[in-house]
Amino acid sequence: MGLRQRSNLVHLEQCLHSEWSLGQNSILSWCPLDDGILVLVVPHYAIAEYTAAPANDPAMPQKVSARFITELISGERRLTLAQMQKVARLLQVEPKLIALRQALSDHPVETQIVEKMVRRYGINYVHSRAVTLFDIVSFGLLTPFEQMTQLNSLSYSLNSAHAKMLELDVGINFARSSSGDGFYIWNRDHGLEANVNLYHFMHLVLADNAIARSKTSTKSVPRLRACFHVGSCYEFHQAEGLNPTVHDFIVGDVTIELARMIEAALPGQILVGDFMADLSDQISEADESQVNLDAVTFLQRAQNNITQLSGLVLSGERVTAIKCYLTGERLESGEFNIRRLHIRDKHGLTRLAYNAKINIYRDTAQPILLGIEDRKLAPNGMPETPND
Repeated sequence: MGLRQRSNLVHLEQCLHSEWSLGQNSILSWCPLDDGILVLVVPHYAIAEYTAAPANDPAMPQKVSARFITELISGERRLTLAQMQKVARLLQVEPKLIALRQALSDHPVETQIVEKMVRRYGINYVHSRAVTLFDIVSFGLLTPFEQMTQLNSLSYSLNSAHAKMLELDVGINFARSSSGDGFYIWNRDHGLEANVNLYHFMHLVLADNAIARSKTSTKSVPRLRACFHVGSCYEFHQAEGLNPTVHDFIVGDVTIELARMIEAALPGQILVGDFMADLSDQISEADESQVNLDAVTFLQRAQNNITQLSGLVLSGERVTAIKCYLTGERLESGEFNIRRLHIRDKHGLTRLAYNAKINIYRDTAQPILLGIEDRKLAPNGMPETPND
């Protein structure tokens, strides 16, 4: 990319920042023109108002469906000129022209940069995303210094797991957001493989944490509990001072479900939500039977995919096998079923989840056993009262 192109993009960034107006506005879409780009700018609260306004309210645009707004803030933000004009007419918003020093090229890299710029100043909806939540047990009972050291230890485990996966050429572009007592973690990449890689990433984080705990007698390393779920969420960049943050944040059904599950999780437990992931944009037309993927099938695919971690070294010992599975009760045949756990939260709502186990076997060292056994759960599958 030449100097003039870079200068052009810097100018565009400054203009988008001005339209954003310190977080007062949200940029929905963009469209390239010969002499610049068109952007659709609305007040930050307008997205909700468009779907909630009474049909007879003359002060508001014609009511549009929630589905229309959701589709507008999902996926790519670039529109054709005809699409831009249609959306602007429906929302009764006049597109704004940002004049550029030179026309944008059709080069994919430049288009991708502009797309990321626009998304940074707006809201993005993801229909199906895997997220994991790491929670530090009894975090509120620690001293401020202990809280700091345990969060730092968890951060190191995240970075260590990331480095190990990159060494094996396993893609994970992870992002994090604080939950107060830990972190929400997700893969910025989309698709089934990205979601499976996040599940394996959770294994490595927990394994690194377990090894660190075995080597210390202080409270510098946290005891963790973890949850994994797939669901919808909104992604956004919070305003930090006069600029939006570089890092994105998420909130939505998936984070709500994780927060409710973690309240009932035992120390050391790993819970997997009872999700149904939509894979309609990730499969071929000839495989329409796999449009929806439930948690049990997801875990089966994750186990089949585990060979990509072969050769992994943990604490100086080569990993020989990894087994991840959902637990259940022993049947008369000697096999095990998969037990659904019924979690009742503080609001009186009930949700389903599964208890997960991960066993990591190494050459000569003792295996790393993550999660808790099914027999240690209460008869209903969960403790009688939430655990801090």
